[in-house]
Amino acid sequence: MGLLDSEPGGVLNAVSTALNDTVEFYRWTWSIADKRVENWPLMQSPWPTLSISTLYLLFVWLGPKWMKDREPFQMRLVLIIYNFGMVLLNLFIFRELFMGSYNAGYSYICQTVDYSNNVNEVRIAAALWWYFVSKGVEYLDTVFFILRKKNNQVSFLHVYHHCTMFTLWWIGIKWVAGGQAFFGAQMNSFIHVIMYSYYGLTAFGPWIQKYLWWKRYLTMLQLVQFHVTIGHTALSLYTDCPFPKWMHWALIAYAISFIFLFLNFYTRTYNEPKQSKTGKAATNGISANGVNKSEKQLVLENGKPQKNGKPKGE
Repeated sequence: MGLLDSEPGGVLNAVSTALNDTVEFYRWTWSIADKRVENWPLMQSPWPTLSISTLYLLFVWLGPKWMKDREPFQMRLVLIIYNFGMVLLNLFIFRELFMGSYNAGYSYICQTVDYSNNVNEVRIAAALWWYFVSKGVEYLDTVFFILRKKNNQVSFLHVYHHCTMFTLWWIGIKWVAGGQAFFGAQMNSFIHVIMYSYYGLTAFGPWIQKYLWWKRYLTMLQLVQFHVTIGHTALSLYTDCPFPKWMHWALIAYAISFIFLFLNFYTRTYNEPKQSKTGKAATNGISANGVNKSEKQLVLENGKPQKNGKPKGE
């Protein structure tokens, strides 16, 4: 007999058992969480992180509608400060992870999580927490694109990357703030030092673009990062490293998704010829969180229109 043909009492018992098992599993997962981070900001519950990510997605949806009949904001000084601030933050994270793992004698092949209050282990956990926070700060990348009406930059890859990194790293900090988790964060923070340096330089304007010929190599570096991540994680599985196996497999699948998306971006950006409205191929275009060479339209500074498309003080 099918479930619908069963006695009502049997159905209720099955539902009750499923709910009890779910509650018990939930309690068990919280019982094995990292006690060192439980009282750190944003770590007591997933709801603040989920709320921030939901607000981010709402802004991605509603922001362009709000800006539709408004002039784009010119944010050169803000972008310079923001991007070089992110350079310093990622440099700090990289340094803390490198020095903490070095002093703790970490292995780049297989490293289990040490949940003790050892000074180096806590240093690594704190650096990983800052890495998680930095992914939330990076939501401003999208905010600035939308306020400047650079909606073409807010692609699926852009939103997918930003939203998932911040949300998923909450899980990493809650349960595995150390061990194998240090490797990916250390590598990614180093790449972000280079990436935000590039973005910060683009914010200075068109005069510096001739020195920024190396943009495509940033994308190549990111692709290398994903392949190294897969190789490092596969090696951990091969050596039966005592780290959550489901996290290993999830990370491999996640990295593969980025490889496909970044390859698609690379092909469309660098291998397909781009034509401007005049029919001439566009050159030296800057598709970063900086100032575009072709940006000669009316802009806003502090919400007020400026003449000749140039804000005061530039």
